Amino acid sequence: MTDHDLSVRPATPGDAAAIRDLVLAAYAKWVPLIGREPRPMSADYDASVREHEFDLVLEGERLVGLIEMVLRDDHLWIENVAVSPSAQGRGIGRQLLARAEDRARRAGRTETRLLTNGAFAANISLYERVGYVVTHTEPYLGGVTVYMTKQLAPPVTA
Repeated sequence: MTDHDLSVRPATPGDAAAIRDLVLAAYAKWVPLIGREPRPMSADYDASVREHEFDLVLEGERLVGLIEMVLRDDHLWIENVAVSPSAQGRGIGRQLLARAEDRARRAGRTETRLLTNGAFAANISLYERVGYVVTHTEPYLGGVTVYMTKQLAPPVTA
């Protein structure tokens, strides 16, 4: 992280409640737009922290951002990116996506994938600005799920 007040560390099982609180705060703005809670708001973070890899961004002791990742056979799946409303606009989401790409490369993967709600135009715009492209869409609960991918250059070997 470039912001000197920020640090990054992996999640532990004891972080599940703070992760849940951050996700609820980060996604609350979307509820009026789509008329329901987005899926991440109802996830079981006790299980997710045990089963998935998380990078947490802390400002001092306060959790301000996270990325949840799952290493798959041929790509790195980004399950969730969330930034506290008070920390949005500082490039934290972009930096978390870059960390996921680095993680994918270190694991020998040349692709990252994610999905988002088609109504979340700001998210889609961010993903496109950092190199993601839409692969396909599908109807979901009266809306549209947008699937996106980013092809990564293989790691440079000396």
